Parts: sequence; structure tokens; C-alpha cells
Amino acid sequence: MSNLELKRQVIAIYKELLYLGREYPLGFNNYFRPRLHKAFMANAHLQDEEQIRKGIARAEFVRKEIEALYYLKRYRTLRKRYDGA
Repeated sequence: MSNLELKRQVIAIYKELLYLGREYPLGFNNYFRPRLHKAFMANAHLQDEEQIRKGIARAEFVRKEIEALYYLKRYRTLRKRYDGA
């Protein structure tokens, strides 16, 4: 896999995480965005393809966790609304 393709994957996952972070409970501009940027910049020095792939895999895991957080929040809201619990 070429460095250009890895770079595209990194940019794509960064944009996807930014998009998902818009609804983050602790806030987007004050909490999520700066922390996401800091996390990506901490790994900006990586040159080894294997290390970059590991970083992409970690970002995919974070994406899945954020999606799970949103689904759980939605589930709890709907349950509260319809069960009256």
C-alpha cells in the first residue's frame, strides 16, 4: 500500500471522526475537536506503514465506540420516552 493511500485513509478517518463529534455530549469545539486534533498530531511523525495502519485501526475502534455511545444515548432516550421509566 502506498504512502499516498495511507494518507488518504488517515484524512478520511479524521474527517469522519470530526463529523461524528458534532453531537458529542461534552461539546464539539471545547472538548472533542481539540482532543481529536491533539491525538492525530501526536502521531503525525509516524513514517512506518505498519505503525500508521495500527493508528488507523485505533481510529476505527474509536469511531465504533462513538457510534455505540450515540446508539446507547438514543436507546435510553426512546426508552425513557415510551416506558416512562
